Amino acid sequence: MGRISVAKSFITRPVTLALGAAALWVHPALAQDETAPQASGTDSNAIIVTARRRDETLQTTPVAITAINAGMIENKASVNIGDLQGAAPNLLITQQNSGAQAANLSIRGLTYADIEKSQEPTVGVVIDGVFIGTNTGQLLDFFDIEQIEVLRGPQGTLFGRNTIGGVINIRRTRPTKEFGGKLEGTYSKFNSWATRAVVNVGDGESLGLKGWYFHNQSDGFYRNAITGKRDGGSNNENFGASLLFEPTGSGFDALLTVEKLSQKFDVVNSNIARTGEVFCNFEPANQCNRNTTDDLYTTFNSPASSSYSAPAVTLEMNYDAGPVKITSITGWRKSDETQTQDFDASSVDLYYVYREQNYRQWSQELRFSGDLFEGFDYVVGGFYFNSKYDLTQWTRLFGFNDALDPRVADTNPQMVMGKTESYALFGDFNWAFADRWRLSFGGRFTRDQKELSNRFATTGLVGQGDGTFKKFTPKVGVDFRPDNNTMLYASWSRGYRSGGFSPRAATAATAGTPYDPETVDSYEIGAKLDLLDRKLQFNIAAFASKYKDLQQNTTIPGGPTGNQTITSNVGSANIKGIEADITARPMDGLKLSATVGILDSKFKGFVVGNISPVDGTTIVPFDYSRNNLIYAPKFSGSVSAEYIAPTSFGEMIANVGLRHIGAYDQQISLGTLSGNLTTGPVIVNGNDPRVRTKAQNLMDASLTANFTLGEKEAYLTLFTRNLLDQRRTSAAFTVAGLWSFASAIEPRTYGATVGIRF
Repeated sequence: MGRISVAKSFITRPVTLALGAAALWVHPALAQDETAPQASGTDSNAIIVTARRRDETLQTTPVAITAINAGMIENKASVNIGDLQGAAPNLLITQQNSGAQAANLSIRGLTYADIEKSQEPTVGVVIDGVFIGTNTGQLLDFFDIEQIEVLRGPQGTLFGRNTIGGVINIRRTRPTKEFGGKLEGTYSKFNSWATRAVVNVGDGESLGLKGWYFHNQSDGFYRNAITGKRDGGSNNENFGASLLFEPTGSGFDALLTVEKLSQKFDVVNSNIARTGEVFCNFEPANQCNRNTTDDLYTTFNSPASSSYSAPAVTLEMNYDAGPVKITSITGWRKSDETQTQDFDASSVDLYYVYREQNYRQWSQELRFSGDLFEGFDYVVGGFYFNSKYDLTQWTRLFGFNDALDPRVADTNPQMVMGKTESYALFGDFNWAFADRWRLSFGGRFTRDQKELSNRFATTGLVGQGDGTFKKFTPKVGVDFRPDNNTMLYASWSRGYRSGGFSPRAATAATAGTPYDPETVDSYEIGAKLDLLDRKLQFNIAAFASKYKDLQQNTTIPGGPTGNQTITSNVGSANIKGIEADITARPMDGLKLSATVGILDSKFKGFVVGNISPVDGTTIVPFDYSRNNLIYAPKFSGSVSAEYIAPTSFGEMIANVGLRHIGAYDQQISLGTLSGNLTTGPVIVNGNDPRVRTKAQNLMDASLTANFTLGEKEAYLTLFTRNLLDQRRTSAAFTVAGLWSFASAIEPRTYGATVGIRF
C-alpha cells in the first residue's frame, strides 16, 4: 500500500449508524386525500410538518415520514441527533470521531461513510431550511428543537441531489416575541455535564429576539492503558441569536439567525489489528488480537485532538401575497478544523497525521407555493449552492517518535482543493382528480459543476479534474382513502447523488477522470390505519430500491508507490424491505409504541481490481458481490412505553424503551477468499468479521417530574441509557492487511437533569 493510499485514503472510515430513542413516538405519515372527509372530532395528536415545503398535518402528507416534536425529545432526555435511534424504521445514526460534530446516517440501507468534504452524503440533513453539504456539523443539540422530520426514501424533488437515502429535516424554535426562556443543567456518568439556556424577548407583536448558549463536556468513556486516565473527552460550545421581524397584518416575516459552534475533543481509536497484519509486527503482543466488545474501551494510542469552529448565518423570508406564498432561504456556513489522529491505535508511533481543513458553503432557495385551482396545489422554485474546500495533511509514518510534530516530520504534505457549484429548478404538485383520490407528482433538474485538484507541497501537482453532472429526478404517487380510517398509497421516485473526482488519486489520469453519479429508483406501496377512534394507529409499507452505479473506494495500480485509492462506480444493488409501526393509547396518559424494519439487500456485479493475494503486486479482478451492504441490518425494531400521571404538584412522566438492532457490517472488506487467487476472479466470501457490529439490545429509561411554580415550571429528569451495558463497535475499519482500528458505542450511563421554564 503506497503513501497516498495509506496516509490519505484511510483517513476517513465507515462509522456505525446506531438505532435508538425508542421512547419517541413513531408516527410515519404517508398519503391522505386532503379533500376526503375526515374523522369526526379533532385529532389532538395532529402534528404539522413541512416535509413538502408546505405546512400540512402529518396524516395528510404523502411522504414516508416520521415526526418527532419537542415534547417527545424532552421526555426522552435526548441529547443530539444521534438520539433519534429507533425513532423511525430502518434508520441508523451515529457520531464518528474522524470529523467534528460528524453524523453518519443510513436510511433503508443507503449510506456513504466518508467525511472528506469532497465526498457527499446519501442522507441529507437540513437545518432551518439549509442543506448541510458535508457529514460534519450535523450533530445539532436537541435543547432548542421544535420538531424533527425523518423522510425515508429518495427526496430529490424538493431537497435535491445527495438525498437518495432520505432527509432529516430539523426545525429550531422561533422567537416568541415575548419574555420567557428555559434554563437547564445535566450531570451524568464519566463526569459529563451540560448547561443550556434560551431566552426570548420582544414587543409581543412584530419583533422578537431569541438568544441561546449551550455548553457540554465529558471526560470520555475510554480508559487509556498508557496514561491510566480517561480518554475520549470533549468540550462543546454553541451560541447564537435569532431576530424575527413580523409586521402585524403585512403577510411578511423575516427571521435572521447568527450562530457559532465550537468543539474540542480527544480523537480516540481502539486497536483491533490481528496477527498477519503488518503493524502487529511492531506492536506489543497485548495490543493486537483484541476483541471487538469489552477490549474496545481500553486504548493505547498517543494523545490526539480535534478543534472545530463553525459560524453560520441563515435568513428566511416569507411573503403571503394571497394567491401565492413566496419563500426565500439564504444560508452561509463556514468551518475551520484542525485535527491530529493516531491511526495505528497503539503505543508505538507508526502512523500519525495532522490535518488542517477549511470549508465554506453558500446557498439560496426561492420558492413559490399556492393553489392553481380548487383541488390542485403546487410548490415550484429554484436553488443555488456553492462550496469550497481545502485540506492540508502532514503524515508521520513509522516515525517512532511521538514528540516529533508531523508538520516537521513531513516536508511534502498533501494538499487538496475542491469547489462545487450547483443549480436546480424544481416543482411538486398535488391534484385531487377524483373523490378520495389524489395524484402527487413532480421533478427536479440539477446541474453540478465540480473542480478538484490534488498536489503535494514540494513535488507539485498530482492531477486535477473539472466536470459537469446533470440529472432530472422525477417522482409520482397516488393515494386513495376508501374511508376515513384507511389510506392506501403507491409511489415511485428517483434519487441522484452527484459524481465527482477522487481526492486520493495518485496520477494525473486518475485525478482527472470523474466518477459518475449514482441513482436509486424506489418503488413503494403501503397502508395506514386509524382504528378505535384513533386510539390505535398501524402503518405498514413495502419498498424496493434499485441502486445503480454505486460509488465506492477501490485500489488500483499507479502512482509513485505502485497503487492508489480512487472512487469508482462499481456495480449495482437491490434493496427490499418492510417497515411497520404501531402506536396505541389504551388509556389516558399511556402510550405504547413499536417499530419494525426488515431489509434484504444484495450487491450485483461488484467487481474491481485489487492486489493479488498470491504475489502481492499484480492487480487482478475481485468480486465483492457477496459482501453485505454496510449499515443495513436485516432486522431492527423497538418497543416503548410512556406514561403521564397528573400529581398535586404537576405531573410525572415515565419512559422506557428497548431497541433491537440486528448485526450489520461497517466496511466493504475482505472475508475469506476463493476462486482463482492467481489471475482472478477472486471471490470475496463476505466481509471481515471485525467490521461487523454484533446484534444489540439497547434499553433506555427516564423519569421526569414537572413542578408547577406559579407561572413557571421546573422539572427534574432521571435517566439511564444502554441499561443492559451492551458493548459493541460504533466504527471499525481494516486497512489492506496493514492494521485495523475501531471505536465503541457509549456503555451504560446514567444521570440527572434539572431545569426551569418561564
